[in-house]
Amino acid sequence: MSILQASIPLNSFRTAAQSGKFLVTAEVCPPKGGDPAHMVQMAQTLKGRVHAVNITDGSRAVLRMCSLAASVILLQQGIEPICQIACRDRNRIALQADLMGAHALGIRNVLALTGDPVKAGDHVDARGVFDLESVRLLKLLQKLNQGIDFNDKPLTDGSIDLFTGAAIDPQLASWSGLQRRFERKLEAGAQFFQSQLICDFDRLEKFMVKIADGTDKPVLAGIFLLKSAKNAQFINRCVPGVYIPDRIIQRLEQAKDPLAEGMAIAAEQVKLARQLCQGIHMMAVKREDLIAPILDLAGIPPIN
Repeated sequence: MSILQASIPLNSFRTAAQSGKFLVTAEVCPPKGGDPAHMVQMAQTLKGRVHAVNITDGSRAVLRMCSLAASVILLQQGIEPICQIACRDRNRIALQADLMGAHALGIRNVLALTGDPVKAGDHVDARGVFDLESVRLLKLLQKLNQGIDFNDKPLTDGSIDLFTGAAIDPQLASWSGLQRRFERKLEAGAQFFQSQLICDFDRLEKFMVKIADGTDKPVLAGIFLLKSAKNAQFINRCVPGVYIPDRIIQRLEQAKDPLAEGMAIAAEQVKLARQLCQGIHMMAVKREDLIAPILDLAGIPPIN
């Protein structure tokens, strides 16, 4: 496929978000290696069920193909990507270069992240960059969309046009910190918010009522497929900022079919999220093919 063919942008996610539709996105990991076949296969199972597929950028600081290349591969398959961009591995020059390249290649959605700490990953002796963090990255994106660079110099070959999102954690222990972080990201130009994995829906409701109410920016609740009690315990141990409560782990331990129970739990959570916010972000690492069945269990129809 030529660069010209690859550069045709898809904009259904932005259109759906701005029109107030209930949004469904799902996460797919890039390959660890040069063959994207499995990633493409998993993403194909999401066609017609999600508005966009979110491509991780070194999640947990674990080595994988870059999110930009993986996003372009999905775009070539007619699948709209949300390209994650993390600050951990790039300085402001590289971030701007990648964002301009993403736009040129037809990517229109970006999730701006600080990035997980290097020590959480599989290259613990690597050096983290962290020249910027997520709020300053959002501000950088706002400038690029206006046709200027980080130093307020004009982009002589044209502005970019990226629909920019940010991460939020409604389960953060510090309520004042959560509110301050949300407001800073909103002010910096975030157009949508994607939450961390949610288990406490009372807390999500409080966040939506006390903090997010009055904004016109959609919040997507993070829903994770837990495959077993062991899987949940691994997440508690290894994924920064995420906690699976004991009641869910016990439910998985007692189930005759833990995977089916995990799907049932995820479907229940989708139903709860649907009552509270404008969207859901589905995560089912290495079993993205089960996302559509989970949506069926939750009564979420195909995307029109």
